[in-house]
Amino acid sequence: MRSPLAYAPRRGAIHDIGAPAALAYFGAIAVVAFSFTNPIVLAGAAAAAVVAGLGAHATRALAAAARYGLLLGVAFVIVNVMVAQRGATILVRGFDLPVLGQVDVSAEAAAEGAVLAARIVVVMLAFAVLSATVDPDRLLRLFRPVARRSALTATLVARLVPLAARDHSRVREAAALRGPSAAPVGRAAMLRRLVSGSLDRAMDVAATLELRGYARGAPRHAGSPPTGRCSWRFAVAGVAMIALAVAATAAGAGEFDPYPVVTLDADAATFALAIALPAIAALPFAPPLPARRRRAATQEAVGA
Repeated sequence: MRSPLAYAPRRGAIHDIGAPAALAYFGAIAVVAFSFTNPIVLAGAAAAAVVAGLGAHATRALAAAARYGLLLGVAFVIVNVMVAQRGATILVRGFDLPVLGQVDVSAEAAAEGAVLAARIVVVMLAFAVLSATVDPDRLLRLFRPVARRSALTATLVARLVPLAARDHSRVREAAALRGPSAAPVGRAAMLRRLVSGSLDRAMDVAATLELRGYARGAPRHAGSPPTGRCSWRFAVAGVAMIALAVAATAAGAGEFDPYPVVTLDADAATFALAIALPAIAALPFAPPLPARRRRAATQEAVGA
């Protein structure tokens, strides 16, 4: 069983995107999520991540990230409600918890926790699509000149984690086929089997790498793989999203303050930013113009 977050070649513009363009494109969505706390802007960033996932045909990665992100988001909301004892709108007053003492649940604390959860969901959506659609070797090759051993370690981890997930599925299926009279396999035994198998595989991989000369470092003649012709479109889209976020911040759009009462900007600039983010994210996936139409458009522009 293949993990939905594991890399698989995709058809379309995302097929051979370069690593710098991928980081610029998907990283821009994460930067917007970390730069704004306004729920309207975060909804636009989430829509941009969904557009990127649909355009890259990574719906399974989107679903997995949304499921994990929502579960983590619920935990964020619960923790923030119990810890942040602020806010003017009290929903539940005065129940006692061990260590924390008397806890009041306010609408403002819940709103702040929901914003933190939305940030987590947006970032997980963006990087889930990145993990599923962009070759991890392309990304890790960027760090080879800076941290050669760390890049190799991260490459091995990225390759071995899906194998461990498949091992877990196979061991669980084998345990289920032992029959009703067999003793049930506990989690401790399953964990021991997976850990021992992973250690054996790690030893084999280390020995193979040493025999192939990886202990001497990467070869000097190793070059970067060619990037696709659509990489520049993703890079431009990422830069455009960052520039738009900077301009909106300078203009004072997208403000949000949960305390003492919830106040947020819902003006035209905020909605324009939220709508522009998914629109820009969709541009790299637009089909290119045929050569004849492109020449005609160029001639018309020159004539005008």
